[in-house]
Parts: sequence; structure tokens; C-alpha cells
Amino acid sequence: MSENVVVIYSGGMDSFTVLHKALQEGKTVHALSFDYGQRHKKELDYAARVCAQLGVAHKVVDISAINSIVGGSALTSDIEVPEGHYEEPTMQTTVVPNRNMILLSLAVGYAVSLEAEKVYYGAHSGDHAIYPDCRPEFVQKMNEVCGIANYTPVEIVTPYLHASKDAILTDGLAMKLDYSQTWTCYNGREKACGQCGACQERLEAFAANQCTDPLAYENH
Repeated sequence: MSENVVVIYSGGMDSFTVLHKALQEGKTVHALSFDYGQRHKKELDYAARVCAQLGVAHKVVDISAINSIVGGSALTSDIEVPEGHYEEPTMQTTVVPNRNMILLSLAVGYAVSLEAEKVYYGAHSGDHAIYPDCRPEFVQKMNEVCGIANYTPVEIVTPYLHASKDAILTDGLAMKLDYSQTWTCYNGREKACGQCGACQERLEAFAANQCTDPLAYENH
């Protein structure tokens, strides 16, 4: 029998690639998405469609109540989404306090209930500057904790921890993945804005791979 794993799947580019990577490794994937009160639910809609097409088990967990204690982010509160590159200080307003620690803790609990020994998530090097809970030292410490938090240790797997967004896309294109099935933009309008940090990093990755993003953008 193939190995059961949990994949934290937002519906964005990175987790989409991680999901397919786990499937190509022959894993039995249990995709786990979270409604944490984010500004829009488009990513979750994309995630649900992809899992339905692939026949992958998919749970969406509503944890939006946490916003009463961890608000203050442009992704969850009534704060304007900043435009510009990820490296700009204004992008720190998109940090949701302790988000990945919370999501990983829940995913590890789910993994234990499934008798799965691994949880995959899509942290990458492009996130290191802004998001502390995507950095190698965070993953290392979470792995240490998850090794002792239950009777059965669970490993946090981050296939792209030291890879750039460009490299993730390169890997996904080699797997012939269709990135029109993903949503990255921080805004939830009909088309991606092309101006927020998430859009800019995505567009840069496609340009670096000398191909065109199949997603529709405003003013592009």
C-alpha cells in the first residue's frame, strides 16, 4: 500500500506543485485546506476543483474564529492589500500572526488520525524575508516538536524550502502542470490584480521560465 500523507493545500501555485509532487511520488494524498477568515475564498474554490478532478480526498476546515485573536493582517482584516514586491517592508502587513504554526499543528493532528507520518507544505526561499514561519529554522524546530508531540512522530516535509518561486514553477512545468488551475492574487476579484506582491512574484516566475501565465490579469 502507498504511504498516506497530508498536504496543506491552499489552492495557490506552491501548494499545487507540492500536491502533484506528492502524487507523483506515489503517495496517497489527503489534501487539507483552511478557511482562516482570509479576504476571499477563491483559492479554496480552486483547491476544491483540483481535488475533485484528481480524485484526491479533500477537507476544508473553518478556523476563521481565530481572527478574534490573531487579526491585524491585510489578508484577514479591513486593511488595504499593499502593492509592490515581496521584499518591500510594506508586505509585512500580509503576515497572519502564527498562521503556519497553527495550520501545521492541525495538519499534524489530522495526520496522526490517518496514521500518516508526513505533512507537506509549500514554504520556499522567496517567503523567507517576510514570513518567519516559512524559514528553515522554523521548519527545523517544528520538526523537532512534531517528532515528540504524539506517540507517533510526524515529519514536516518542505520540498521547496530552499528553492525560489522560479524553481518551483520550473519543476511544475516539467510535470506538465496547468497553472490556470491555481489562484495566487491577494485580491479576490474576477481577474488577478497583477500588482500585489503575490501576483508580482508569480509573474516574475513565469517570465524567468520564458512562458506566459495562463491566468487572466487586470491591465495585462
